[in-house]
Amino acid sequence: MAIEEFDVFVIGTGTAGKGVAIDCAEAGWKVAIADNREYGGTCPNRGCDPKKVLVGITEILERSRNMMGLGISKMPEVSWEDLQNFKSKFTDAIPAATEKDLAALDIKMYHQSPKFLDKNTLSVEGKTVKAKKIVIATGHKPMPLHIPGKELLMHSDDFLELEKLPKSMIFIGAGYIGMEFAHIAARLGVDVTMIDAKSRPLSNFDEDMVAHLTEASEDIGIKFIFNAKASKVEKLRKYTQVTAELKNGDEVTAKAELVFNTAGRVPSVEELDLEKGEVAYTNKGITVNGHLQNTTNEDVYACGDVSDSEGLPLTPLSSQESRVVSTNLIGKYNKTEAHYPPQPSVVFTLPNVASVGLSEEQVKEKGLDYVIKHKSVPSWFNSKRIANQHYAFKVIKDKKTEKVLGAHLVGPDAGEMINMFVMAMGGDLSCKDLKAMIFAYPTWSNDIKGMT
Repeated sequence: MAIEEFDVFVIGTGTAGKGVAIDCAEAGWKVAIADNREYGGTCPNRGCDPKKVLVGITEILERSRNMMGLGISKMPEVSWEDLQNFKSKFTDAIPAATEKDLAALDIKMYHQSPKFLDKNTLSVEGKTVKAKKIVIATGHKPMPLHIPGKELLMHSDDFLELEKLPKSMIFIGAGYIGMEFAHIAARLGVDVTMIDAKSRPLSNFDEDMVAHLTEASEDIGIKFIFNAKASKVEKLRKYTQVTAELKNGDEVTAKAELVFNTAGRVPSVEELDLEKGEVAYTNKGITVNGHLQNTTNEDVYACGDVSDSEGLPLTPLSSQESRVVSTNLIGKYNKTEAHYPPQPSVVFTLPNVASVGLSEEQVKEKGLDYVIKHKSVPSWFNSKRIANQHYAFKVIKDKKTEKVLGAHLVGPDAGEMINMFVMAMGGDLSCKDLKAMIFAYPTWSNDIKGMT
């Protein structure tokens, strides 16, 4: 059988991979694309979008709880089944719609993870194909826990597809995925326990902001077991039990109907046989230069979460890296470098935790001359009018120029407010410039003038 040849073969159909495939096809290239899961990638199918739909119902519950006796006399009743059906309206159409868009451009589609045979040759669906250029955009997947009983663990995908909620859950890992799902579950009446090897949740976010979130989490019944590394999972008659080892060597146990591994995510590359393709990689992803080109196989590029670049593993960054790769391919290779403007990160718990720019530790390490404005402000009008108890900020600015170096927020609308700081940093605005602007009042965005 003849070996089919392509100008570019893209591995992964999420935001990054799909973008490159479409750009190259529109430029007249012969393009193929492959995925070992449903087309469309993590974010719209089993990540950001469906999660945010579930968060939406908890926003109503949180607002109602805070306003009890202040205009609300009865809590809303929730149907998990109806909520899941509503969520499905966002997710069910994604795979077919993605394939339709790709087919319209005559992009050859495969439904399996390819394997490298050599630098420009792949094996996929029992066929051998060659490509002048290969783009890896396989994203991340849950990090496996290599402990006894690991087969009993569920993942975020499973949470999003639950037909009914159990009475109890354990999340191993208090990062952003674990915390977001824990908040959803707890507000819907589930008894939630979090186990984490660190001394607090969300170790990548500002400690002072996370302290407010931890208190808010405990207020809704979430229980934390910190400094505890999960060592064993076992099935009891009714429950699943997790054993964790504390730093002092003692053991602690917790049991629940369902246990989820939310310990983190890792690059999805193990099925690719990268060594045969002479593709360099680390535990952070595919090794790339400033053009997002692999450092050992010049015909391979990587974009999105799977690239070991300066970009955070976020959907907007995947789109940006996709455009860089497309430009470098279509423009006859390597005329464009990836540049990374301020990258905001948000945890969609209630309250939200949001961050952009440098942390307090980072400005100290860099020896910068800075000032910090840090306050807890639940008494500010926007917070007080909805009886919210958790609202705080930490803004770090250059002492001389008054430009924002970093902003860290916790509050009901921190996920939107952080974008104002992104605009200020990206637009090279000083805090004096921000204070001179007129914002609509009373809005959350107007509050940033009091934060700077």
